[in-house]
Amino acid sequence: MKNTILYSLALIFFLFVAESCGTKRVVQNEIVKYSGKTQSLFNGQNLDGWYKFIKGRGRDVDPKTVFSVENGMIHVSGEEYGCITTNEEYSDYKLVVEFKWGPKTHAPRIDKARDGGILLHSTGVDGGYSGTWMYSIECQIIEGGTGDFLVVGDGTKNFSLTSNVAPKTGKGNVYKADGQPLTINSGRIDWWGRDPEWKDVLGFRGKQDVEKEVGKWNRIECFVKGDKVSAYLNGVLVNEAYNVRPTRGKIQLQSEGAEMFFRKVEITPIAAE
Repeated sequence: MKNTILYSLALIFFLFVAESCGTKRVVQNEIVKYSGKTQSLFNGQNLDGWYKFIKGRGRDVDPKTVFSVENGMIHVSGEEYGCITTNEEYSDYKLVVEFKWGPKTHAPRIDKARDGGILLHSTGVDGGYSGTWMYSIECQIIEGGTGDFLVVGDGTKNFSLTSNVAPKTGKGNVYKADGQPLTINSGRIDWWGRDPEWKDVLGFRGKQDVEKEVGKWNRIECFVKGDKVSAYLNGVLVNEAYNVRPTRGKIQLQSEGAEMFFRKVEITPIAAE
């Protein structure tokens, strides 16, 4: 018994040191090994490495300056729908994004919950989905629902995911680690703590919300390994999916009616199995 305890303590210490050195991370009891150095996708000065796409305008046509860099942060005005998109495609990585909401909202969501998102595995043509975004898998950022997964796809199995969900008692499909598998090629999987009384109203706060209040910084970590995606919000696992299709692509940050700020966007390669 004593040897077992000592072994467990040694293992915990080893994992702590490995994480501190940036070589490993435990995600849902699985050791994730990093295979390269962390790369910042935002240099704090400009949008080098990204391009803009505004609905109804096209690529790099942004007369209202929906996307800009201010005081070392990406400023998303939210005034028009669109996104910034990485020039490069990625697979097998940890993505860290730090964001906060600004006070402004715009039509048609001026009185609705502040909305945005991170689009992973973005492929196809710009504006392929609703004339605005590439087909992708979304880790949503929305008041009360940050960490939801959405399939922003073409309705085929080429864009799909499977997640374990709780028995259905309300409107949505809610992530539950030991729930029953559900595969979707459209729609969403709600994060585990999404308030069943959620309403699309400005400033909504749920009883179990992990996201911080408007104006405070939040940290999202997306672990993408093979066909799996795990999403952590402020250090808490909020959602995960597997059998995700596709498994690689560009990354997009959305503008969807709400003012947002991003101060960190960085990516660390994960060793593929």
